[in-house]
Amino acid sequence: MVEQSGFLGAAQIRQIAADLGLRPTKQWGQNFVVDANTVKRIVRLAGVTADDSVVEVGPGLGSLTLALLPEAGHVTAVEVDPTLAQALPGTVGRLAPAYADRLTLVPADAMQVRELPDPQPTALVANLPYNVSVPVVLNFLEAFPTLERVLVMVQLEVAERLAAKPGSKAYGVPSVKAAWYAAVRLAGTVPRSVFWPVPNVESGLVLLERRAEPSTTATRRDVFTCIDAAFAQRRKTLRAALAGWAGSAPRAEECLRAAGIDHRTRGEQLGIDEFAAIAAARDTLPPPPSTNLC
Repeated sequence: MVEQSGFLGAAQIRQIAADLGLRPTKQWGQNFVVDANTVKRIVRLAGVTADDSVVEVGPGLGSLTLALLPEAGHVTAVEVDPTLAQALPGTVGRLAPAYADRLTLVPADAMQVRELPDPQPTALVANLPYNVSVPVVLNFLEAFPTLERVLVMVQLEVAERLAAKPGSKAYGVPSVKAAWYAAVRLAGTVPRSVFWPVPNVESGLVLLERRAEPSTTATRRDVFTCIDAAFAQRRKTLRAALAGWAGSAPRAEECLRAAGIDHRTRGEQLGIDEFAAIAAARDTLPPPPSTNLC
């Protein structure tokens, strides 16, 4: 591991921010980690090795970046704040000069990133802005099939939703969509005290390990549209909730029957494979009769 002097402590982080004339903003969900043990824990739980090319979203002032660089073969840091993006290489050059050549900076909004320079990422490790955490994770899993695992720190409630299983209270759209790509589990919790400024919510670490996508004739887009419809009215039975998606309640019932699912079931009871089967079943039905407006 890098020597302790290579990590950023609370005083250093505040000094760097002051030198940049920067105050953390809610707009970009900036809460900087000021505890070296926390960033070391994140790197350890992510299982980062020299064979990994890591993408870090929102490196901020560089706390996690400095912990990743000695362990990974390469780190690509995606930062939307132009002030932070400009400052990061200098911070790495001062505190970890032996690893500066392992860093590539991409000044961009992670929500819009669909391509990255080589080497392509094998792991996403990040302290994600809470307001965009789920879309960022799903975007990167879709856009970068080379990603083998994801270890992110997010709002604890979001971590619990991502890792939730069918039938649980937290289970919902993020849970099912994440399961399309990966096996997901809650990897731990993080106290508020490790952040500056201190957030109003608890944080959690969630680990996603890539697995084969469900075997289905339906496209991912079709399956995700089915999931959205099912949870838009989650208290309704699937026969009712999927009526608009299928074309009518009777057609929804046909899809469910073809997929081997009781039409009285609710979406919160189904896993990703069952949603994939429902979406595939719709493709086997004849098109609904068109409405003649003449």
